[in-house]
Amino acid sequence: MSHLQWSIKYRPRSLSEVENQEEVKEELKSWLESWMNGKPNYKAVLLNGPPGVGKTTIAEAMAHDYNMELLEMNASDSRRLNDVKSIAEKASTSSSLFGEKGRIILLDEVDGINSRQDAGAIPAIIDLIEETKFPIILTANNVWDPSLRELRNVAKLIDLKRLGKIPMKKLLERICKAEKVICDPKGIGAIADVSEGDARYAINILQSIAEVYRRVTEDLVKELVRKKERTLDPFETLRDIFWAKFFWQARAAATTSEVDYELLIRWISENIPLQFQDMEDVFRGFDVLGKASIFLRRAKLGDWDLLSYVFDLMGPGVAFAESSKLNGSWKAKWVKYQFPSYVHLMSKTKESRDALRSASEKIAKACHCSTDKAINEYFPFMRVLPLDEFSPQELKVIKGIERESETKNGERQQQRKNIRSRKRT
Repeated sequence: MSHLQWSIKYRPRSLSEVENQEEVKEELKSWLESWMNGKPNYKAVLLNGPPGVGKTTIAEAMAHDYNMELLEMNASDSRRLNDVKSIAEKASTSSSLFGEKGRIILLDEVDGINSRQDAGAIPAIIDLIEETKFPIILTANNVWDPSLRELRNVAKLIDLKRLGKIPMKKLLERICKAEKVICDPKGIGAIADVSEGDARYAINILQSIAEVYRRVTEDLVKELVRKKERTLDPFETLRDIFWAKFFWQARAAATTSEVDYELLIRWISENIPLQFQDMEDVFRGFDVLGKASIFLRRAKLGDWDLLSYVFDLMGPGVAFAESSKLNGSWKAKWVKYQFPSYVHLMSKTKESRDALRSASEKIAKACHCSTDKAINEYFPFMRVLPLDEFSPQELKVIKGIERESETKNGERQQQRKNIRSRKRT
């Protein structure tokens, strides 16, 4: 038997060999071809998924298929900000080492960057994306980490799903045949069960048992392997909450999610109307979710004991807002869950929000006040002030706020007139 790790030996070399990721492959092909046509919608993509689903592999396979040079950096290993700046920036602006051959830049495990120890690394990557002349692929095990919020705004987010049990079994059987290992189908099934969709983990289990015992059986797997512990991605979390039949199941889903608490509330809020059919159920779902938001806000003020109530409300509270679960008539309903519209909105409005912040900081500095006061009290009077210091985008934001302020003032005046007329009658 070969001493090379089987997870490396049998790694897909081409996109055609990557299983169970058809939608992801099509999205990546479309994105890369938009680069080749000189009109990329996004300069970077952010591949999100748990370990072992093939994020790095699919990037390498795509570079191979398109005959492109792949420059790979592990962002979590490059602890110094200079590493990102010197290596990645040079690669993103200079020509390829092989003349006309294209290049893909791969920054692996960006969620491994420590926001305190590696302060400035995320802004450096964002600058890199804005200035690059080559397509950039980022990978993350947990893209919903709060420290990656800005990266989510500038990169196209693509989710990779876990390998299903059927394709996992086919993969393991193919390796057994190539390595001439005697594999019991039940043993292969047991590995697929404990690996939880992590292909790398499953292949490593297969190799470790096969090299010692020369065979793989169900009894050996159960005796030697423990089930892989993992956290749930947003879609799995939603499914486990909405489909929970018991309180403990819904609470476990809320507590083991890889999404931070505030963002998970947004995920649930976005998908309650899709999952619940009855409007009374929708009302109850939003009611308990609103209470969860209140408890979370108070917990963040320092009383972290209240976090337990947050889990109870956004887990079992939402799950059992469906009255059919209480009368025994509930049936599971498959729903295509949606990303929170908040995420898309923040991405689309990033430029205007940056301009608003920049303009308000200039006004606040000149008027010796807070930026909030500058926005609420001084912006409506900007017509009479010299506007030479503001950029066109900042002026656009200021004028927009002026119009909004005028509209609100008109509405207030009309409301006062209506109140006065009602009093007369």
